[in-house]
Amino acid sequence: MTLIRARIVLPVTSAPIENGAIAIDGRRVSWVGRFPDAPFYEASNVFDLGDAILLPGLINAHCHLDYTALAGKIPPLKSFTDWIKSLVALKAEWTIDDYARSWRQGAEMLLRSGTTTVADIEAVVELLPSAWSETPLRIVSFREIINLKPDGAQEMAARTAAELAACAGAEGHIGLSPHAPYTTTTELLRASAAEARQRAWRLTTHVAESAEEFDMFTLAGGPLYQWLQSQRDMRDCGNVTPVQHLEKIGYMGEDLLAVHVNYLGPNDAETLSKAGVHVVHCPRSHAYFGHRAFPFETLTAQNVNVCLGTDSLVTVRSPPSGPPTLNLFLEMGAFSRRFPDVAPNEVLRMATLNAAIALGRRGALGELRQNATADVIAIPFTGAVSDVYEASVHHAGPVTASMIRGQWAITPDATGLNQQSRARPQA
Repeated sequence: MTLIRARIVLPVTSAPIENGAIAIDGRRVSWVGRFPDAPFYEASNVFDLGDAILLPGLINAHCHLDYTALAGKIPPLKSFTDWIKSLVALKAEWTIDDYARSWRQGAEMLLRSGTTTVADIEAVVELLPSAWSETPLRIVSFREIINLKPDGAQEMAARTAAELAACAGAEGHIGLSPHAPYTTTTELLRASAAEARQRAWRLTTHVAESAEEFDMFTLAGGPLYQWLQSQRDMRDCGNVTPVQHLEKIGYMGEDLLAVHVNYLGPNDAETLSKAGVHVVHCPRSHAYFGHRAFPFETLTAQNVNVCLGTDSLVTVRSPPSGPPTLNLFLEMGAFSRRFPDVAPNEVLRMATLNAAIALGRRGALGELRQNATADVIAIPFTGAVSDVYEASVHHAGPVTASMIRGQWAITPDATGLNQQSRARPQA
């Protein structure tokens, strides 16, 4: 047994606990409460984190770890289509080793900044499964699928799923990611959904990310339409929004994480809600492209579950203080500045509980409660308990401790934190 004490324990799904503690038994949380009331465990390790907030590990619901080292390579462009072309050109210059180094760099950034679980879009399947063993992070790898031709869609989806399932240690760590409605076909989307649902996997897809994608489907026109019309069958375009297109072909469901969803038609939020689709918003990526305002109020008015992701560093502007980093705290801060009327506790849920729900892991991840997986992080805090959510949302700097599956990923380094104790903890 391990007991971890902190000035504030923040379970997320219940009120902050002053002078709180959690007990860890193997990979699970066995108890949460006030430190003076902690159960006594003979010869247990007691970690006193001092002036800190202990909270669930953050869950990054959308990331491209492969692209981390491409930070700053593409300046913001007026045309989303031109940006896509630039990314394709950059990727063509990279080797497998380049992608592997970039992946590891991104994983390290997330670990240092408090993420414990990441939904990663894997474009380079050759990195799996070895990449999973190179980080303590819980990685859910969604295999990206892009194909503009209708022929062979079922075979492609089946082959992709089989190759992914064959990776050692894949169980519970994989899903499929048909890239976007404009880079796939109806046949591929249906086949991918069938494969994922047969295997009880999650799906994730970029949906209604740009105005140019929205125009491609609603108007059968615009730069994206013009670029792709010689490469794919465009008969699925015209008088339909991207959301309506996915609903029409039976793609949507409670297992789908729809990423971005920046451009909605009049009834699209209701359609998403009825299907139980989860939406992943990436605030800094949204700002990079200069999209119109994210429809947060419209989505939440229909009870759509909204969570947060970092996207990749390709779509993050470099801050004045130095190079950009993958960091969910920065995403929460950016969201909070854009939506100041959203309570900080709700913002924190978007990076913890809401993301756990989207990944089908409610009760196990994203909250501190009995029988939850022991994924916890700590950040320094000396303020008033009433400010704990605000401090969490706007935290700057690395975390001071991180535990994943009951094992320290970042060990507390303050003097005296790791001590054997045979005495009952005192107040």
